[in-house]
Amino acid sequence: MKRTLIVLLALALLLACFMGCAKKEDKPAARNFTVGFDAEFPPFGFIADNGSYDGFDLAVAEEVCKRLGWTFKAQPINWDAKDNELASGNIDCIWNGFTIEGREDDYTWSPSYYDSSIVVVVKAGSEISTLADLAGKTVIVQAASSGLSALDENPELVDTFKELLECADYNSAFSELGMGSVDAVVADVGVAAYNMKGKTDQYKVLEEKISVETYGIGFLKGQEDLMNQVWAKVLEIAKDGTMAKLADKYVSYGLVKENVTLIG
Repeated sequence: MKRTLIVLLALALLLACFMGCAKKEDKPAARNFTVGFDAEFPPFGFIADNGSYDGFDLAVAEEVCKRLGWTFKAQPINWDAKDNELASGNIDCIWNGFTIEGREDDYTWSPSYYDSSIVVVVKAGSEISTLADLAGKTVIVQAASSGLSALDENPELVDTFKELLECADYNSAFSELGMGSVDAVVADVGVAAYNMKGKTDQYKVLEEKISVETYGIGFLKGQEDLMNQVWAKVLEIAKDGTMAKLADKYVSYGLVKENVTLIG
């Protein structure tokens, strides 16, 4: 089973461009920086066993704030209400496995930092091995997710399903799959890998993908200055090796080490 997880962090041209946009002579003024995230979207954002907010994206965001001298706050949000949270100023950005494709004109985006295919997960012994085999099957996906968006863009595929169910979070989706209530889960590859950790003998990912998508940091339209300040530090974190350490901790669950590629 080929599982690809690629962290994308800018070619030299992007590095020069965005570092140039940041004001080198002045350190950004201290401020609070509130990151909106889905608390049930591991490994990018979730509630840890000790009750704290944790995840790959939050860890990177906190490191960015540390280097900028900002106060970091992780704010869990209802994913369906993310746009209202951003427009009202309750959060400064949406940073949590947030797919750019299909939303290009809705936000001020950072460049892509993570390549996440939309894949199908089934039980290891399932007869399903291709997307065509999903005909007549019950499929589940998280509501308002990039997985659902990918399915919306493939109506011909969805029309073959017996039923497409939506759930509140992927923990529930994988529970349903484990119990046999559904035949397949559609999810981002990182989410799939996280939920399969230690259970690769129980599940399999279909080789055939529904779509390939990328993650970015979404800011309110017009907030290019804020995005540039944040992105300059993301690139710095990638170049000095901090990003690699965070990737090892969070997003390489069950994946071949060589498939996690950091540019910097």
